[in-house]
Amino acid sequence: MRKLSCLFSLLCLPLMAEASSTYRCGSALVSKTAPTAEVLNKCGEPSSRDFLGYKEVVDSYGFRNEVSVEEWVYGPKSGMYHFLRFEGGRLTEVRSKRGS
Repeated sequence: MRKLSCLFSLLCLPLMAEASSTYRCGSALVSKTAPTAEVLNKCGEPSSRDFLGYKEVVDSYGFRNEVSVEEWVYGPKSGMYHFLRFEGGRLTEVRSKRGS
């Protein structure tokens, strides 16, 4: 029985990881890699926008490029803040944190 529960837990891990790669704003849903324009259109203006700097990335051909990094904050909504990170104008990370 214990082996079965461990196997079930391992199978559920990808599902939990997928949940953090999307953000729901109202009835709209934005996913990772969404451009900033799509997020603005679906979610509206964020509570704050911070320019964090630049990040060097290497593409599949080995070329180096610098992309801008921004963090947008939505909330508080029901006590939760949602932090959206954009690299090169694309959504790369969604984090949520309960406000104090």
